Amino acid sequence: MHSDHIKTILSGLPGSPGVYKYFDAENTLIYIGKAKNLKKRVGSYFFKKHHDNRKTAILVSRIVDIQYTLVETEMDALLLENALIKRYQPRFNIMLKDDKTYASICIKNERFPRVLSTRTIVRDGSEYYGPYANGTMKYTLLDLIKATYPLRNCTFNLSEANIKAHKFKACLEYDIGNCMAPCVGLQTEEEYRQSIQAIKKLLKGNLSEVKAEIRELMQQAADELRFEKAEELKKKLELLDNYQSKSTIVNDIKHDVDVFSIVSDDKFAFANYLKVSNGIIVQTQTFEIKKKLDESESELLSLAIAEVREKYQSRSREIIVPIELDWEDSGLTITIPKVGDKKKVLDLSLKNAMYYKREKLQQYELLNPDFKVERVLTQMKNDLRLTELPKHIECFDNSNLQGTNPVSACVVFRDAKPSKKDYRHFIPKTVIGPDDFATMREVVFRRYRGMLENNEPLPNLIIIDGGKGQLSSAVESMKELGIYGQVPVIGIAKRLEELYYPEDEFPLYIDKKSETLKIIQQLRDEAHRFGITHHRNRRSKNTLVTELDDIKGVGPETAKLLLRELKSVKKIKEADLPLLVNIIGASKGTLVWNHFHQNKLL
Repeated sequence: MHSDHIKTILSGLPGSPGVYKYFDAENTLIYIGKAKNLKKRVGSYFFKKHHDNRKTAILVSRIVDIQYTLVETEMDALLLENALIKRYQPRFNIMLKDDKTYASICIKNERFPRVLSTRTIVRDGSEYYGPYANGTMKYTLLDLIKATYPLRNCTFNLSEANIKAHKFKACLEYDIGNCMAPCVGLQTEEEYRQSIQAIKKLLKGNLSEVKAEIRELMQQAADELRFEKAEELKKKLELLDNYQSKSTIVNDIKHDVDVFSIVSDDKFAFANYLKVSNGIIVQTQTFEIKKKLDESESELLSLAIAEVREKYQSRSREIIVPIELDWEDSGLTITIPKVGDKKKVLDLSLKNAMYYKREKLQQYELLNPDFKVERVLTQMKNDLRLTELPKHIECFDNSNLQGTNPVSACVVFRDAKPSKKDYRHFIPKTVIGPDDFATMREVVFRRYRGMLENNEPLPNLIIIDGGKGQLSSAVESMKELGIYGQVPVIGIAKRLEELYYPEDEFPLYIDKKSETLKIIQQLRDEAHRFGITHHRNRRSKNTLVTELDDIKGVGPETAKLLLRELKSVKKIKEADLPLLVNIIGASKGTLVWNHFHQNKLL
């Protein structure tokens, strides 16, 4: 039951865009959210049941007060929400963790600015471009800048007074053409500033504007008969053309766009951002988001968009995304492309997000192996539409050769790994001949009758190697035992890796590369291997012992003793009488020797 105070607040909420804040009994801010309709959004927390999400239920149980702020638009709500979350960091709100290891290109706030690579952002008036997830792209830009616009890399204080006082002298960088020596007055501040302005345009992706300026200067130099200068500018133009041909991702996007994509699982989400200017990627970043409640991908991506656009002061009027967002902005065009260049760059963003997700999860799994187990089991739970994690899985397979020596195998996986001590073989007792359906019915019944009688916990998932027929047979036994509906059961067909559910005529197809299918295939293959091995042992044993059983007076124990000592029937046949007598005694040894050498006695 909600308090009268909460009920009063809920009844007075407006249906307008805004940001809401939840407080607990200690007056601690525990959650901040945005809404395009405060009344509907806040009310949904209190009027809906949260059986499927324990964390949301806990949050609601702790709310004793609600405050809200009205705003003009949904975008205003999104930006305010993001700012408040960063400021207060409430317990139940997600936080974006960015990839701070990526480097940026910095233009230092100096009289003659240096251009360099850095991983540290210092708020000293310097300008930063990036970050660049691709190191090759960053170094290509730096090499282009160095070749096109020679700049200083020294750390001297090039004040006007110091230069006039001749405190410095030209160094080797000047001699080899990497610097124009502003330290000794060979390059004016205005000339240097023009180079820096061109570099800024280049880093922003405005290559066309830079190239147009160089063409104009080249033509001017040619008109003035300064052919060496014109040739120098021509080489710069060629460098820029070469860079553009390698860097242009899309030709049809001539304006600035922000591209966002997201991939997620039950615990984490990874949002990637690409800044595209004139068809060239000039900025990229990936955010890791640890989920706190049952946030949708739309909510998570909206938060990432607000963070990025505020952080980089983006003025792009178009955003490319893969899904519908739960907000609108009249000043923005939100595009979900299906084909074309925009889809091409969105796919590239998604590829970056997926790669970053894989890299991060691998790191977590190395530090904590249990993390991988839980992740894989959670993936299986979602893929197979289970109600609980399949920590205990059992798989059945039948083996026989032309109807002889039939064997059924049951293999057990615990926490997605084989538990070989729990493997079991079953030799059918009631089935005559090669009848897979009847055999499956018998062994499933025997397996779980035994577990019920011994009060052993039943598995979380049963897998039947075979199609609908074997699955139906297993279901019959489970119904007879009264466990059908308590334990999920599926069948896997061998040819196309189809998964079948009882009473469902259409198979389920899972991504061939998914970990869920790999675990199921491993179970199936392990059951097949285990059953075939035992089947071969039985067949071999029966073949060898049958010939010894034909000898009157020689029983199974004597036959086993001979096989253990001599290893095969062939060696028993070749053994002389003294050796046989030494192994099984005079009486039985003579019987065996006479059986194999009776023709010689005639």
